[in-house]
Amino acid sequence: MNDVQSAVEEEINKLTDFFIQRQHQDGSWHFCFENGITLDAYVIILFRILEIQNEELIRELHDRILAEQQPEGCWRWYHDEAGGSLSATIDAYYGLLYSGFSKWSDEHMEHTRRYIQSQGGLGKSKSVLTKAILAATGQRKWPASISLIPLEIILFPAYLPINLYEFSGYSRIHLIPMLIMADQNFSISTETAPDLSDLNDSRDDDDDSLPQENREIGESIRMGLSRLLGTPRFIHEAASTKGEKFMLDRIESDGTLYSYASSTILMVFALLALGYDKRHPILMNAVQGLTALQYRVDGKVTIQNSPSTIWDTALISYALQESGVDGDQQTTQRAAAYLLSRQQDKTADWSIHNRDTVPGGWGFSETNTLNPDVDDTTAALRAIHSLSHTTPIYQHSTNRGLNWVLSMQNKDGGWPAFEKNTDKEMLTWLAIDGAKSAAIDPSGADLTGRTLEYLGNFCGFGMKHDFIKRGTEWLITHQEKNGSWYGRWGICYIYGTWAALTGLEAAGLPADHSVIQRGAAWLLEIQNPDGGWGESCTSDQVMQYMPLGQSTASQTAWALDALIAVQSEPSTGVNRGINRLIELLHEDDWTASYPMGAGLPGSFYTHYHSYRYIWPLLTLSHYKKKYGVMRGLAATLPQPW
Repeated sequence: MNDVQSAVEEEINKLTDFFIQRQHQDGSWHFCFENGITLDAYVIILFRILEIQNEELIRELHDRILAEQQPEGCWRWYHDEAGGSLSATIDAYYGLLYSGFSKWSDEHMEHTRRYIQSQGGLGKSKSVLTKAILAATGQRKWPASISLIPLEIILFPAYLPINLYEFSGYSRIHLIPMLIMADQNFSISTETAPDLSDLNDSRDDDDDSLPQENREIGESIRMGLSRLLGTPRFIHEAASTKGEKFMLDRIESDGTLYSYASSTILMVFALLALGYDKRHPILMNAVQGLTALQYRVDGKVTIQNSPSTIWDTALISYALQESGVDGDQQTTQRAAAYLLSRQQDKTADWSIHNRDTVPGGWGFSETNTLNPDVDDTTAALRAIHSLSHTTPIYQHSTNRGLNWVLSMQNKDGGWPAFEKNTDKEMLTWLAIDGAKSAAIDPSGADLTGRTLEYLGNFCGFGMKHDFIKRGTEWLITHQEKNGSWYGRWGICYIYGTWAALTGLEAAGLPADHSVIQRGAAWLLEIQNPDGGWGESCTSDQVMQYMPLGQSTASQTAWALDALIAVQSEPSTGVNRGINRLIELLHEDDWTASYPMGAGLPGSFYTHYHSYRYIWPLLTLSHYKKKYGVMRGLAATLPQPW
């Protein structure tokens, strides 16, 4: 066995042992879903306002936030974020002060204050969450981008061009609590609340001037208001009641709103605005739910926005099976049983644009029963695939899941994340940071590619099926000029290109097709001198590939997996990449914790603690399965390409 194959075999064995040992008794895997320090700060602020006596957690969150402060006095979402993040820094500063464990006069706080002032103060923050928390706690006025949207929009009928269900589910669940608060010009504080007035300069508030597109949306909203019947007071009260009911109807069993920490925090403030007592059972259940979202790792505590338990469990089980762990083994049997128990059976918001479809999707976290998504569903279906051939209950589960995935295809041929056909460009014109990415849920190369990969490789569908042909055509028409694809939920062009190429290959597009050739050529063009791949989070802000300057394990694995899928023989570039991937598994510098998940460009990123193990295992397993010992040996010799 040659050196490459020997090293691949050794790493596969190490990774499989690592995962098998970490599996929980119920069959799941739990890794941290880390989202910077913003949620840690918001929980501190909320707990202080509600007078929650949990000093240990507040102190631990304080210490974790402080440990992430940069020498410049700021906080960053990612290592190479030029100049730091003003919004994250404001969140951190506010949370540290509200905790009581940092004082205004502390040197590290003075350092932060100088940074915020140098960036223009609170008014220069772009994050809508930062603005909302500051407004809800009396540190600034409600931003015009929120306050100018009337609460009555909740009542707009479905036939109007703008209505509640034209927004994506993610934006809707955050927007409604903010609209309720802004409608009442709500704010709440405490006797010991910090005063940030020295950082607030209304002359620098970017909300004073709204773009032309926002005014055009305003016309549509005014038209909608004119269609509502009743006195203004009656209509307003009906909107307030419906907004309250909307939130209450979407509280999960753990007390969280839609299983997200961010929307839960906003919901608590909104219910306070509606007159709920601080000790109301719904608020106390929400506090318990937020507390349960903490994850302890490396001696630190952080609040996860939504634990990635189902996502991680599905991916790990699938990767283990690809590595050679048999589907009948206890590890995969337990994982499959866990996933089966989490398949959703509720007709929820996703059905607004997808009527008469039997529920059958999976969500991201284990308490999520209302918000399935296409990516988690195909991941779960991969994990239970081997059992679906022999066990009726898994066959039935697969049929339900497959039917749901097929029903979610957009009219343009691609697949969205959460809700189909919610892609009206007008909503991206809202003067809300992140609206372009979060307000709608359009087809994406990553979702479409990964769906096609499942449908082709696991279900045997091909170009003769209309839904495969339409999905393939969508990917072909959305390839960038340089050969890449943009990925919405990962970083970023490497992620999208990996998903697109593996999807197109599984759908039956020939390897010599110009689209595949251009995509593969682009990946090889951006390969780092060390053999790996690395892309900066900045890519999703400038909307073009931005090199990181270093290689990361996940992005190297993605690029390699794509190349393995479309190359009949391993090229020199692939073998160089495999060698570098193995090296990365043994390195533990800042690249090991670089965010691989995208939420809002410039405002929300995720470090999946599982990714540096999952994707390398999957890629190494695919390399081994496709090329074997002798073909891998041949690839170590000089090649003509």
